[in-house]
Amino acid sequence: MIFEGLSERLQETFKKLRGHGRLTEADVNEAMRDVRMALLEADVNFKVVKDFVKKVKERAIGQEVLETLTPAQVVIKIVDEELTELMGGTQSRLTISPSPPTIIMMVGLQGAGKTTTAGKLALTLKKQGKHPLLVADDIYRPAAVKQLQVLGEQVGVPVFAKEPGTDAVTIARESIAYARSHVADVVIIDTAGRLHINEELMQELKAIKAEVKPHEILLVVDAMTGQDAVNVAESFHSDLGLDGVVLTKMDGDARGGAALSVKAVTGCPIKFVGMGEKLEALEPFYPDRMASRILGMGDVLSLIEKAQTVYDAEEAKKIEKKFRKDEFTLDDFLSQLQQVRKMGSLEQILGMIPGMGSVKKQLEGVDFDLNGKEILHVEAIIRAMTPAERADTSIINGSRRKRIAKGSGTRVQDVNKLLKQFAEMKKMMKRMRKFQQGPMGLSRFKLPFFKG
Repeated sequence: MIFEGLSERLQETFKKLRGHGRLTEADVNEAMRDVRMALLEADVNFKVVKDFVKKVKERAIGQEVLETLTPAQVVIKIVDEELTELMGGTQSRLTISPSPPTIIMMVGLQGAGKTTTAGKLALTLKKQGKHPLLVADDIYRPAAVKQLQVLGEQVGVPVFAKEPGTDAVTIARESIAYARSHVADVVIIDTAGRLHINEELMQELKAIKAEVKPHEILLVVDAMTGQDAVNVAESFHSDLGLDGVVLTKMDGDARGGAALSVKAVTGCPIKFVGMGEKLEALEPFYPDRMASRILGMGDVLSLIEKAQTVYDAEEAKKIEKKFRKDEFTLDDFLSQLQQVRKMGSLEQILGMIPGMGSVKKQLEGVDFDLNGKEILHVEAIIRAMTPAERADTSIINGSRRKRIAKGSGTRVQDVNKLLKQFAEMKKMMKRMRKFQQGPMGLSRFKLPFFKG
C-alpha cells in the first residue's frame, strides 16, 4: 500500500523518541536525519524534504518542546501539522459555477487513467445530485470514445460524442450547447493525452481552454510514477494553469512522493485520489487525514464516512448481538464480507484504524481479496454447507470438506482457506471490539461488523 514504507520508518523513529524522558537537541537532530531519509526513500522531492525537515527542526528544538514531559508526542504533533501543511493544509473542493454548466477539463498523459477518472468523477457528482455530461474529446486514441461511452453507461451518465474527423475544439464547443439544451449542470471534457508532453498536445489543450473557458482544469497523474508525476504536473501547470490534481493508483505499491511533493512544487492542490479500479473508488483528498494515516494514527473520519454509506443499521444490530453471544456464523460472515468489500480492501480498512498496524502484520499472508471471483467462491462454498456446518465450523471434518468442495465447484484447499479466513476474521473482530472499548475514546465508533 502507498506510504507503507514511509509510515513504518517514521513510526520506528518516533518509537525511539518515546524512549527518552526529555529530548536534547542531539535527539531531535538524530530523529530529523531519520525523517529526512524516510522521505527521500519515499521519492519525495529533495527540495521539499529539505524545507520540511528545516521547519520541523526549528519548531522541535524550541524550549517549549525540549522541556515538556512528553516531548516525543509534541514532535509527532509538529510533524503531523507540517505534513498536513505540505499537502495543502485543508481539503480543496471543486469550483462549481453559480451559472450552470460547470465546465471541468480533464488533462493528462496516456496511461494515467484520465478517461476512467472522468467516469468516476461523473459518478461522484451524480451522487451529489448533479446532472453531469461526459464529453468524448480524445480524437486520437483508438477506442477512447467507446471506452467513455461504456463508462457512461455503467454510471448512468450521458456521453456527448461526434462523428470521426471532428476536431477537438469543435467537439468541446458543441458539447456546452448540448449541455444547456439537455439540462446538464456539469460538463466533464475528456481530452486527448500523449505518451509524452509535446507542443502539439499543449496547443490543442490551450485552444480548448480558450474556447470553453473551463471552471476547473484537473490534471490526472499516476501516483506510481513518483517524481515523474510531479514533473508532469509542473509542465502542465506552466502551460495551462491547473486548478487541481487527481492522483490515480494510490492503492498500489507507490512510495507516495508525488502526493507529498506536488502541492509544494506546483502550488496545485490535490483534489481527488483514485483508490482502486471500481468506479466508486474516487475519494476527496484530505491532507490532514492523509498525514494522520502516514503517521499510523489512522483515519477514523474517512472510515466512518465509508461505513455509513454501505452498512445496514438494522443488520448491524443483529450481527452485534450474535457476535457478543459468540453466535457469529458463516452466514453472518458472508453478509459482512459483502458489506465490507464495498468499503475497499481489508488492508485499507485496517490502515484507517488507529493502532491496528500490529493486526495488519499478524494477518500478512492471509489473502483477504474481497472483490471479484474470490467473493463468489466464498459464497459458493458457504452455500454448499449444511445449516449445521455454517453454524458450527468445528464439525467440518475431512470428508465434509471434500463434499463441500465438490458441491461448490472448488478445491478442498479453497474450503480450508475460507475456514482459516473465518477464524482469523473472528479473532480480528474481537481485537477490534476490545480496542473500541479501550481508553482511546472510540466508544461511538461504528463499523459494519458491530455497533457500539
